Amino acid sequence: MRALAAPGPAFRYLLGMKFMRAALFAALAASAAVTLSAQNRTPPRVPGIDTAGMDLSVRPQDDFYRYVNGTWADKTPIPSDGATYGTFRMLRDRSEEAVRGIIEAEAVKPNPQGSIGQKIGDFYKSYNDDARIETLGLTPLAEELAAIDRVSGPADMPALFARASGVGVTVPLGAGVGQDPQHSDVYAVLVSQSGLNMPDRDYYLRADPRFVEIRKAYTNYIVRLFTLAKRPDPEGAAGRILAFETALAEHQWDRVRNRDRNATYNKMSLADLQASTPNFNWRTYLTGLSSNSAGVQDVIVRQPDYLRYLDGTLTSVPISVWKEYLTFGLLNQFADVLPAAFVTADFDFNGKVLSGQQEIRPRWKRAVATVEGTLGEPVGRIYVDRYFKAEAKVRMDALIRNLQAAFRVGIDELEWMSPETKREAQAKLAKYTLKIAYPDRWRDYSALEVKPDDLIGNEIRFARFARDDSWSRYGKPVERWRWGFTPQTVNASYSSANNEITFPAGILQPPFFDVAADDAINYGAIGSVIGHEISHGFDDQGRKSDGDGNLRDWWTADDARKFEERAAKLGAQFESYDPLPGMKINGRQTMGENIGDLSGLAVAFRAYKMSLNGKPAPVVGGFTGEQRFFLGYAQVWRFKSRDEALRNQLLTDSHSPGMYRAFVPLTNIDAFYAAFDLKPGDKLYRPPADRVKIW
Repeated sequence: MRALAAPGPAFRYLLGMKFMRAALFAALAASAAVTLSAQNRTPPRVPGIDTAGMDLSVRPQDDFYRYVNGTWADKTPIPSDGATYGTFRMLRDRSEEAVRGIIEAEAVKPNPQGSIGQKIGDFYKSYNDDARIETLGLTPLAEELAAIDRVSGPADMPALFARASGVGVTVPLGAGVGQDPQHSDVYAVLVSQSGLNMPDRDYYLRADPRFVEIRKAYTNYIVRLFTLAKRPDPEGAAGRILAFETALAEHQWDRVRNRDRNATYNKMSLADLQASTPNFNWRTYLTGLSSNSAGVQDVIVRQPDYLRYLDGTLTSVPISVWKEYLTFGLLNQFADVLPAAFVTADFDFNGKVLSGQQEIRPRWKRAVATVEGTLGEPVGRIYVDRYFKAEAKVRMDALIRNLQAAFRVGIDELEWMSPETKREAQAKLAKYTLKIAYPDRWRDYSALEVKPDDLIGNEIRFARFARDDSWSRYGKPVERWRWGFTPQTVNASYSSANNEITFPAGILQPPFFDVAADDAINYGAIGSVIGHEISHGFDDQGRKSDGDGNLRDWWTADDARKFEERAAKLGAQFESYDPLPGMKINGRQTMGENIGDLSGLAVAFRAYKMSLNGKPAPVVGGFTGEQRFFLGYAQVWRFKSRDEALRNQLLTDSHSPGMYRAFVPLTNIDAFYAAFDLKPGDKLYRPPADRVKIW
């Protein structure tokens, strides 16, 4: 599933009311905004645009991000408990406050035992019972620690991996149930690499001084957890764990290679997999994950060579090191819900070192996040009843269909694509399905037990509940009604397996959609987001699936070559920027999202022009309709980041940083040049031959 933004943020919106005012000032052309910036005048009032956040001393032709967002960036600090700040975080903060009210209300109600309200309220109460958490210490993890200590040899590892992963502990591989990429109407078992407790293999492998410092901080963190847990030889264990994870990292595929849906589709029989990894008993492992795995006869392996390497480590790595590694994984997984000393150690590394946070988030925020991470859908059901207006869903549906119509026109107008491939593309687009605001069906949580005085027990029971829920689907018809988001999530996504786009209720608010703004701004904001998600079905990986969600090559060889040439050219544009010294945007890692941004912007602008029905748009605040469209687009990409978090994003995220998403795609849109009178010599100018058009 491809989401609009990085882990946590994201946006989507619905179209605003049509402002069919007469264009009394139609004579004011694209030079209007340029004149404003040159004169550095007081920002005009433009409904839907925070003009006070603009920096009119900057020429839009030279730095469009600062032109639209510069004053906001200068005057808006990143909260001390945050690693980033911007539009996503602002909307998430609003959602968080609303959700807090819902959860705290349930916590004081006399809800019947076993009801959703009881589970929501008691989970929240268990998180906030810090006195009991301190008293219990490591007791809630005693059974899991004992299971690790009982291991005596390699033959015990498959069952232990299954048990540990069942409570959320990172182990060197993962197996789960998902749709077969080549047969999307069938559930399959997919096996993938795993095992690293830092965000990415580069944290173990890069020689830059900053990464050397991070690895030192990591070993100090391991020492702290082992010391607090009274485990033997903390310093020695830390060194051995780092060395083991580094060896895993050396043999893992990087994120660019893992994006390749063809390379990661390796279907094989369980017998063949067992033959290639003789030290690891797959049937024991799968049985440990679920009794429902008894019928599994074949699996889809994403990184076969990594599994062969891992198989060798079962006998080459001492069992004592395996125990240390898995013990640390368990402590690391639950450190933030253990006594305060563990919480502090966890924050000092995962919060400060990796993300740059200055202060830990208040306990209530962490409690809300924990409840949302477990019971987020039931909370969302209450959220929808309380905060979401039904008419917004209707308007969103209409806007999405407007964008789909514009995409159809865009496909027909492509000068580089053959009629054969165009027919396939149109057939795929016609089969898109929509999920807007909230699910039509809600998941059943009756099997989940929640207690008000057992936080870690609640987390473990939920992890097992989620695992059992997933494995219960194996062998059954695919449940396409399920959502990957909660309704209150500020994000949007495209699923290649379902060929569907999803827009939760949480993103249907300003600045993505603003009823006070005119169509130009709303098309630039939520319209470009909708276009972005539609475009994911036709990005460098999404294009590999057909309208039924099956991995199938429906392109002529020549069209595929032309597409790849354009994609590579776009990737090179993003790779020309280095947000941190020595760290560029990885154009191949971010390729799908970059294509989504460029193509979404193009289709949204086409839809906006179609909505005018040949009539001129009014001038508002001195800005033409075309200018307001691009202002609305750039405003939603307000983004600030601490260096630590930005470093993490550049290594791990499929999205480019927001400040670059705000302007790099625009440099390929001819209408942007016309709207703001870009000419050779301007910093954002690209010669026509260098501009990329894909969809």
